[in-house]
Amino acid sequence: MLNGVTTSMSYPDLLITSLDNPKVKRLLALREKRERDVTALFLIEGYREITRAIAGKVSIDELYICPELFLGENEPALIQQLRSQGTKIIECASKVFHKISYRDRPDGLVTVAKKMGYTLKNLEEKLKGTQSPLFIVAEAIEKPGNLGTILRSSDGAGAHGVIVCDRCTDIYNPNVVRASVGTLFTLPVIETTTQEALTWLLSHHINILAATPHTTKLYTDVDLKGAVAIAVGAEQIGLSKLWMDQAHFKVKIPMHGVADSLNVAMATTILLYETTRQRTL
Repeated sequence: MLNGVTTSMSYPDLLITSLDNPKVKRLLALREKRERDVTALFLIEGYREITRAIAGKVSIDELYICPELFLGENEPALIQQLRSQGTKIIECASKVFHKISYRDRPDGLVTVAKKMGYTLKNLEEKLKGTQSPLFIVAEAIEKPGNLGTILRSSDGAGAHGVIVCDRCTDIYNPNVVRASVGTLFTLPVIETTTQEALTWLLSHHINILAATPHTTKLYTDVDLKGAVAIAVGAEQIGLSKLWMDQAHFKVKIPMHGVADSLNVAMATTILLYETTRQRTL
């Protein structure tokens, strides 16, 4: 019993005290994309992220806990909820949890979950009941932190989905999950090719807005109230020619210093909230 709540934490399915336990090695392997691709599993660490995964109906197989690292009083209820859903509860000694944790200051909660596997068909539902769907297209984003921040901003601005094209970063990378603060689970995130994404967007009459410093039109000078997909590209080279050729609008964010462009996640956030501003006028 903890804080007056009886939980499975008091009766874990398994207790791990050794760093040589095979499950520890398995968790460490899931930090690598190859292992995530083979198993279709990934890691979620942190109370807030796990809570959002539950809200997003992500299937969670195992929950690893270290009670002495808990930061609040809500962990017992979370453990009880996952146990009731069939999740296996595994308690770890502190040294073991610090080994499996991806964070400098872990909060005692790590899960193994199944990938969501959304496709473009999942976005069809988002088109129903709205005349002005808003999507983000992220092409070949290399840095997990940038991709996670794009997901967080997309969720905050009420986007209907994020399409990740020609990925350089796995959306299930632990750093993406962390930077997204669990918003990876609150909206559809689709992985596909540029050509498939373009075909889908154009077939649904969704205008494409390309962000580039190589234009004269400001981002505030275009009408973003209708159906639109904001396309942003790789940190170093920007959007590919295919996106630039198909874009209905090409806009830039004014720069008054030495740099000619913003970090891709910052630029995406600005464009998203300009869309929100226009739609709430």
